[in-house]
Amino acid sequence: MKHILVIDDDIQIGDLLEEVLTGEGYLVSRAYSGTEALLLLSEGKRRPDLVLLDLMLPGLRGEEVLTRLSGIPVIVVSARADPSDKISLLLEGAADYVTKPFDTGELLARILVQLRNAEVLGISSVMEYEELKMDTISHSVQVKDRPVKLTRTEYAILKMLMRNPSQVVTKSVLLDRICEDTPDCVESSLKVHVSNLRRKLKNVTGKDYIEAVWGIGFKLRET
Repeated sequence: MKHILVIDDDIQIGDLLEEVLTGEGYLVSRAYSGTEALLLLSEGKRRPDLVLLDLMLPGLRGEEVLTRLSGIPVIVVSARADPSDKISLLLEGAADYVTKPFDTGELLARILVQLRNAEVLGISSVMEYEELKMDTISHSVQVKDRPVKLTRTEYAILKMLMRNPSQVVTKSVLLDRICEDTPDCVESSLKVHVSNLRRKLKNVTGKDYIEAVWGIGFKLRET
């Protein structure tokens, strides 16, 4: 049974979606804010196979939630119909965009397409590099199957490096991208955060996983 997480603060629309999806044989979970959604995902319970995401949420906006979801197809379901919004969100990682009010039959067809695509592509929330393993849903990091506790900024840096394992990530790009995950993204503190991250990873196996490329940025060290 496929699991779908509905993130929408509109109770009537959420109830409609739950009724329709349950009738189609899906397991449905609900979240009424972005913060609640991320909390549910971090608890390590059954991972959703797909997310239906509203944009106008209390607290953490839908756009912010989208940047923190990885390895799960996300269909944005929003009343905002501006083509520039759709283009921006699709480029930022949304799998599809459906405008409210929507036809339930069309939405179900789009859900089915994304679930099939995910199976074909083998989408996973887990990234691995040598002994490093990161789960972007539970926000956990392991080195040789041993958990490593990272700060929010350290985690954001490592996620960016693991997404580009064979490339040098420049300091400017790194700062720009980690700002999606953490407010502490200024150049003056970047070197300190990278140093602390290297030390925490090295403490487990004695290996240095991060290489500084002088004057440019950082990359994962090839061993």
